[in-house]
Amino acid sequence: MERFFQYLFDGLSLGSIYALLALGLVVVFRGTGHLNFAQGEMAMICTFVVWQFNDWGVPLVLSIILGMIVGFALGAGVEATIIRGVAKKSQAGVFVVSIALFLGLNSLAAMIWGSLPPEQLPGLFPDEPDDFQRIFGAVWRYEYIGVLAVALVLMGLLFLLFAKTKFGLAMRAVASNPESARLAGIPTGIVLASSWGIAGAMGALSGTLWGGIVGELNAGLMFTVFIYASAAATLGGFDSPGGAVIAGLTIGVGEQFLAGYFPGWIGQEMKLSAALLTIFVVLLVKPSGLFGSTKVERV
Repeated sequence: MERFFQYLFDGLSLGSIYALLALGLVVVFRGTGHLNFAQGEMAMICTFVVWQFNDWGVPLVLSIILGMIVGFALGAGVEATIIRGVAKKSQAGVFVVSIALFLGLNSLAAMIWGSLPPEQLPGLFPDEPDDFQRIFGAVWRYEYIGVLAVALVLMGLLFLLFAKTKFGLAMRAVASNPESARLAGIPTGIVLASSWGIAGAMGALSGTLWGGIVGELNAGLMFTVFIYASAAATLGGFDSPGGAVIAGLTIGVGEQFLAGYFPGWIGQEMKLSAALLTIFVVLLVKPSGLFGSTKVERV
């Protein structure tokens, strides 16, 4: 039983990280209808910005707030200057541009911060060796509990944003039909830029939390996390914040159980392949995801 709960807690811990980044993908898709394949690298470079502020002597919490502001500006600026113009000419072009952003941001971070010493970024939550809670004999560290709490709070806030505010309704309208939304008086430019900006700020938070757990920052910090986050958003539905969180936690728990109970079948080195297989199967069977809304088009 102890082994079961240890795998469960480890899976929830990792799954909460996947869920946080997946929420950024959901915000962009819900507000613009696009898939931001550079979400992980935006999170990564904002994490380096947080480290830089903290290294200059700024308190960690304030550094995170400043990093989220930079993330918002980065996301909004990218949408306004690059994505919007490309999207008007070719929706498929947005995919190519986001891949280019992925490579560009990765190279930029490596060029600016390529030679950092190990153990650079402190954790936001208690992370001393004795900072853990023992439940049914299994260990659950406070830093992982904190990340899970942040993911759940953000899920709730996004639900309120999408379901209870005029701005959330405007995001849905712009993503569904930008021209009609513009004719209805919705400031589509502000909505589009804000969607990417919110995702950028959330990416800064998720990257900082993950960087604090890992300790050592590098240009590949968020690459694997982004693959899992993409699987979570695909499984849960790209327009469902709750679905992304549930799917992220499910994937995290599932990979820990499979790797723990069936090491000869999947093993630690095959967990990433399981995430890619999840994306493939969901796209074949139910492209809208388990909790996403099915899009109906008139023909």
